[in-house]
Amino acid sequence: MVRRLAMRSFAASIAVTAFASWLSPITARAESTLAFPGMEILQGNHLCTLGYVDPALKVAFAAGHCRGGEGAVTDKDHNVIGHMAAFRDSTPSGTVVATDQQISDYEAIVLDNNVAANNILPDGRQLISAPNVTLSPGQAVCHFGVSTGETCGTVESVNNGWFTMSHGVLSRNGDSGGPVYLAPPNGPGQLVGIFNSMWGDFPAAVSWPAASEQVREDLGVPKGAPPRPLTPQLPSQPA
Repeated sequence: MVRRLAMRSFAASIAVTAFASWLSPITARAESTLAFPGMEILQGNHLCTLGYVDPALKVAFAAGHCRGGEGAVTDKDHNVIGHMAAFRDSTPSGTVVATDQQISDYEAIVLDNNVAANNILPDGRQLISAPNVTLSPGQAVCHFGVSTGETCGTVESVNNGWFTMSHGVLSRNGDSGGPVYLAPPNGPGQLVGIFNSMWGDFPAAVSWPAASEQVREDLGVPKGAPPRPLTPQLPSQPA
């Protein structure tokens, strides 16, 4: 079946840490700006939601199709929080994909050294990486987007590196890149996906473990090996 799909742990923390050392230093701001999962981010004329922040490594993640402008990422007040370091985006708006096709849609962002970072969602829940969680249809999940806030439902289908949701999970413009997570009643949210768009009538996300592996591939990092240098790049514009 073919329908429209508008599309962590970093298993190797050393690969993420290397992002910061490969980028040129960014001018420090007089006042610190805070980066956190679920915040509004702007890139060029694209408004999206930040999906995950690693406070120790000062790296954040969103959807690849959120990229725009000259690589700078800002908050809603246009304060720069960081710059894009790497991305994949195999499904720009208007393409179609089969359910067995692998979907790539991630963006890695190196945060400004002067930007404060935490892993707390706007509702106060901590968000941690859950790279070993295997999703299954019917499993309860939640999503946070700047347009819809937190909405919860269940996994509809699990596909090749991405999954769809239903029964309460909502999507509006601006929600792309937001976190999809398990929300146990006692404990932090467990990140399992980065929100993409819609698959027919179903909201869709790329899986967090799959995106992490794609980052490894893009860096040319075999498991257990140090990464090669990554050159910062200007984003190509989505079609």
